[in-house]
This record gives sequence, structure tokens and C-alpha cells, in this order.
Amino acid sequence: MRRAFQQVDVFTTTPYTGNPVAVVLDGDGLSVEQMQRAAAWTNLSETAFLLPPTAPEADYRARIFTPDRELPFAGHPTLGSCHAWLSCSSADQERIVQECAAGLIEIHTTEAGLAFAAPPLVRSGPVEEPLQQHLADVLGIDRSMIVDTAWVDNGPGWVGVLLGSAGAVLDLRPAGVDLDVGVVGPYPEGSPAAFEVRAFFPVNGSVVEDPVTGSLNASLAGWLYGSGRASGPYVARQGTAIGRSGTVHVSRDEDGTIWVGGGTVTCITGEIDL
Repeated sequence: MRRAFQQVDVFTTTPYTGNPVAVVLDGDGLSVEQMQRAAAWTNLSETAFLLPPTAPEADYRARIFTPDRELPFAGHPTLGSCHAWLSCSSADQERIVQECAAGLIEIHTTEAGLAFAAPPLVRSGPVEEPLQQHLADVLGIDRSMIVDTAWVDNGPGWVGVLLGSAGAVLDLRPAGVDLDVGVVGPYPEGSPAAFEVRAFFPVNGSVVEDPVTGSLNASLAGWLYGSGRASGPYVARQGTAIGRSGTVHVSRDEDGTIWVGGGTVTCITGEIDL
């Protein structure tokens, strides 16, 4: 059966410089096996399938797959899915609710594009010292370069590593990464961006770097705000080391809700036969 399909670049307004996500707009009736097989075939970090919602508050439901597993939540597929859904919807609304395995995710339209409300962490707190040394080893740095670490897992499994500068983050040449690692470092005050972020995870024995990662930036934001390293709205850059120019806009409401957003642009539209 032919189904509507888009490939959306996320955290950018310039095509092919952000992080792409494949979106199947009418995924109703597909089995888990069909979804997983299609996600493996696209070979993107994530592929999303849009379905009718089961929660009355939701506008649509999204199932998000990597090439080898389903995720309860992921950030750039959330924004890409919302972009694709809005492009095919007659609704003119500033607030959209996505249903996914992690629950209901609120999305707003903003001047910077679309922004989602960060979901709660499923694991937080300090990282034990043996793992901190292991993180230094797989990142290829001396343990003394790590300023701080924390579990920042909102679904995918992230552990956060803070280095002393954005330059130190850009210089990383990791090897043997065996868990999902997010690394962040500050730019000098007055720079266009406040932080540089990189995300590494293992796939079939290889180290993969994600171009721009919404879930990681969301969880890092909670850590950076909570530790006083960030205060007002800020911009994070990601993808610089691999030739991308992802721009992530982060803010926090008075009630503590963290919003993570950026631009979205359709690069491919058509049909997929599933």
C-alpha cells in the first residue's frame, strides 16, 4: 500500500544542514515488524509513523523507530513529525499535542519554528566514578578534563558529560563508545551560541555521532539549569564537527517547563510502498 511520506530536516531552516527524520504520515494498519523493517531501510537515526491518537487530548500519535529498535521518545522526530502533520492538516493552531510511548508531548509554534516541552527524566543523578573513568576512556580524554557528569535519561538512555569548553567538545575523537553519551561545553560569553553539544551512541559495534539531538538537548537543559550553568534562554549548536549547523533554542518557563525548539524544513515528499 502506498502511503504519504516526508523527509524533514530538523533544527535548521537551511535544507541538508540539520538532522533528517523520515515520517510516514498514514501508518495506521502497519505491524511493528513492517515499521521496524522500514526504519532499518531508511537507515536514518529515526523514522516516525503517524497514527490516529488514542488519547482524546492528542492531535496524533507517533511511533518512533531507530534502525534496530523502537524509542518511547525522541526530540527531532517529534518536531519533524509535527511539521509533517501540520503540512497535511487544515488546522491552524499554535499548540499541538503528540501522543507517544513516553506520554503526551506538548508542542508550540514559536518564532524559531517548533518547540516541544521536555518530558521528565526516567533516570537522573550522579554517575559512579568507575563509569566516569570509562567515559573518559571511550571519549579519548584524560579524566581530569571532565568537569561534571550526570544521568540525563529521558528515554534513549543518555549520560551527560560536561567539559570545560566548546573547543574541548569539538576536539573529541571517541572510540569504543558502548552507551549513549551526550557531551556539552560552554562557548565564551558573548558568543552566538552558549554551548556546543555532541551525541555519540553505538550501532553494531561502531560509534555513530548524531547530527542534532532534541532529546539530549532537552535533558542537558534540565541539568544545566538545575546546576546554575544556564539561566535564561540560550542557543546550543550541534553537528559542527560533522559538517552540520544545527541550532537548538532552549528556554524555561516560570513553572520550570523546559522548551526545546528550532527550525524544520521538508526536503523530500512523496509516497512509500509498505
